Amino acid sequence: MKVLLVNGSLHEKGCTYTALCETAKALNANGVETEIYWIGQKGIKGCTGCVACKKTGKCVIDDSVNEFVEKAAAADGYIFGSPVYYASAAGSLVSFMDRVFYSGARYLAYKPAAAVVSCRRAGASTTFDVINKYFTINNMQVVGSNYWNEIHGNKAEEALQDEEGLQTMRVLGNNMAWLLKCIELGKQAGLEPVKEKKIATNFIR
Repeated sequence: MKVLLVNGSLHEKGCTYTALCETAKALNANGVETEIYWIGQKGIKGCTGCVACKKTGKCVIDDSVNEFVEKAAAADGYIFGSPVYYASAAGSLVSFMDRVFYSGARYLAYKPAAAVVSCRRAGASTTFDVINKYFTINNMQVVGSNYWNEIHGNKAEEALQDEEGLQTMRVLGNNMAWLLKCIELGKQAGLEPVKEKKIATNFIR
């Protein structure tokens, strides 16, 4: 079993990375392989709505999104982490997730996922909400912890002082590992989710 953890911060090894590392350690202790995927600093172009990915199977903008979707296909669970920018998720991560979920949603569906948020002081709840909405529209199981998945600090060394935040990350990792094992046991027993073809209804007549 493998979990992909996405670092959506412009800083490769800042507070978001620190939180993800704590979760990864708990997953590893439960026998789950992990990989932290940093989206980088080059900037992620937003989805243009061209719908070409529905025909080609991948985004026409050939960047890290396509690379990640390939990795996502082989993963069993996902954790997306973001710092708080103006009381919301980082713009580059939002663009990244828009395109990942538009072009590669089929690879992530019916797998567990979680949001992790780092902030200096406030805005964690709205950021947490923004990220979780990607999961709930794609038949994914949202994994929680013993508190909202957030850590506080302006620098990595400050985040390491947030003992409650660090514990929240560890519990998240343990919960993710537990759910992954439950799903695997279900598959072995022949259990699969009931699936329906999507019905799309427009409200303008």
